[in-house]
Amino acid sequence: MFLISHPFNEAHQVPDEHAERPERTRSLNAFLDQHFVDPEQHTRLEAHAAQRDQILLAHPDAHISYLEGSVPQDGIVPVDPDTWLSPNSLVAATHAAGAVCEGVDHLLQGTTQHVFCPVRPPGHHAEINAAMGFCLYNSIAIGALHALQQDEIQRVAILDFDVHHGNGTVDIFKDDPRVLVCSSFQHPYYPNRLFDVARDHVIHTPLEAGTSGQRFRRLVEQQWQPALHAHQPDLILISAGFDAHEQDPLANLMFRSCDYHWFAQWLVDQAAGTAQGRILSALEGGYDLQALNHCVLAWLQGLSGRSLDIDERF
Repeated sequence: MFLISHPFNEAHQVPDEHAERPERTRSLNAFLDQHFVDPEQHTRLEAHAAQRDQILLAHPDAHISYLEGSVPQDGIVPVDPDTWLSPNSLVAATHAAGAVCEGVDHLLQGTTQHVFCPVRPPGHHAEINAAMGFCLYNSIAIGALHALQQDEIQRVAILDFDVHHGNGTVDIFKDDPRVLVCSSFQHPYYPNRLFDVARDHVIHTPLEAGTSGQRFRRLVEQQWQPALHAHQPDLILISAGFDAHEQDPLANLMFRSCDYHWFAQWLVDQAAGTAQGRILSALEGGYDLQALNHCVLAWLQGLSGRSLDIDERF
């Protein structure tokens, strides 16, 4: 497995007490180095920045130029009530998108079957023309479109299990049937946008507050599994949000680390049948640091075929 990120991820500054803070990836990477990363089995890579033409696959020049023109020389400025720019925020965002594109390249070169990108800022709320919900560029969408530039990739699936609906990813791909988008999310809840887009290649899986991981598992098997089988993607990308965990402060779902371990194992089985086993996941939400660390560990253990071995409190 390759883990691809960059120290610039922590250069994206937000207001004090903001949930999407630099400590998320700082704590996570230290935890993974201690509990998961084995240099003989896992490779850590430092991401390159995404090129402008790669970002332009998902966002128009006007969006990029607006963000570039909004970056402050110092301090932080709001893009919307939840989303902020600091002097190095776009550097962080371009390296987050670059990590996903670089991971796609490694998957297509056959150097690994699994890539995880522990990056920030997240991306799945960034719509074609709008930064929102902590997100500036839609990294997973940029990675999917980068993959589709390659002759061997005809179809991609994006599975999004964040507690918030992946409105940006739906916006970018709602009229592109090459990309299957499946999104599970607490509903009604933020962002309350594009959750009602009706397309055969867009699967919405709304979850009421209090929904358990067991219910999520059943819906994945009932809704996502047949959609994947019908779509037959050449590559599977994951918007991996861990804020559905019962301890997360931003939502009210009741997932536990074992649910992410189960999903990873399920996904490996699905990818073996259609995508040559190729899976890339990129970090989206997850705001309780301890829960995030343990859920990501469970996720990576599942992808690696390892049994669940984490603190039972999570």
